[in-house]
Amino acid sequence: MHPETHLALHHARAAELRAEADAHRLAAAARRPRDLRVRLGWTLVEVGLRLAATPKAVAAAH
Repeated sequence: MHPETHLALHHARAAELRAEADAHRLAAAARRPRDLRVRLGWTLVEVGLRLAATPKAVAAAH
């Protein structure tokens, strides 16, 4: 392959990779508030499961 052709292909691929990285960064920035909601949701699920489970001391007394 001619060196100039190879260099042109390299520059084109590098530009594609930079555009893909920028798109990924934008998507990650848009997801951040959702991540907080997901963590809060799972924390509430965990608390609910702990409240619903019978404590060992109460279960042993009955």
